[in-house]
Amino acid sequence: MQQIAVIGSGTMGNGIAHVFAQNGYTVHLIDIRKEALDKALATIAKNMDRQVAKGSLTEAQKLESLSRINPFTSLAEGVKSADLVVEAATEQVDIKLQLFRELDMHAPAHCILATNTSSISITKIAGVTGRQDRVVGMHFMNPVPVMKLVEVIAGFNTSADVTSAVIQLSRNIGKVPALANDYPGFIANRILMPMINEAISSLYEGVAGVEEIDTIMKLGMAHPMGPLQLADFIGLDVCKAILEVLHDGFGNPKYAPCPLLVNMVAAGNLGVKSGKGFYDYSHGGKELVVASNFK
Repeated sequence: MQQIAVIGSGTMGNGIAHVFAQNGYTVHLIDIRKEALDKALATIAKNMDRQVAKGSLTEAQKLESLSRINPFTSLAEGVKSADLVVEAATEQVDIKLQLFRELDMHAPAHCILATNTSSISITKIAGVTGRQDRVVGMHFMNPVPVMKLVEVIAGFNTSADVTSAVIQLSRNIGKVPALANDYPGFIANRILMPMINEAISSLYEGVAGVEEIDTIMKLGMAHPMGPLQLADFIGLDVCKAILEVLHDGFGNPKYAPCPLLVNMVAAGNLGVKSGKGFYDYSHGGKELVVASNFK
């Protein structure tokens, strides 16, 4: 595999493009908006500048890596010669299904179609294509250039050869692959999201405050980031969407999103990306939101 197409130029998409380009692959970064692509390329360059400053990348390597990333606003043009497509669009099932219908039409027959979904069924996505054996989950962690894990998810009909190829490819780009089967939330989010939801429920029920919950989990459980701050970083809308996938998939009330989470998403308090969640990021830092807001 030499040519990689990445669908979506947001936080995950530009991070995935960054990592592949840095490791010698030609990358076609695809988004419907040129402005989004321009922003993504600027973000990648800025993140590579940080690597240069830390000494993990030379200026020459940065420029060479950036030269390997080619922006496209046409999906058909961007994937027509791809060996692997990694879809990193928004976590909405209808959008992903439509994208995979189009990818199946335009990508070469040999091309592996991977999705960066964090919870949506790989088997369901594969079902809208004529190549179910070549559809796989490739769930990167955020921030992609830093985090080592790639959760590789085999759909019901994913071939063993495709799974093995994606595991090896993950190693080739300096990641540590871990294999999971295709059930709601896979492993990462099946375990993480109930923990985050329980932290939100503890706040909702008045057991402890935001800082106290995060401090207990950081200092008591050696987590690098508390669950409420992590929820802000992931996006509260994303947390809610993943919990709904778990709730629908298992039919178990323990996965139902906490009413506080539902209200915060409805109010537009989505965390870092909106400027306010459990913490306030609107002034460029991280400040605690007044506790009385959480009710």
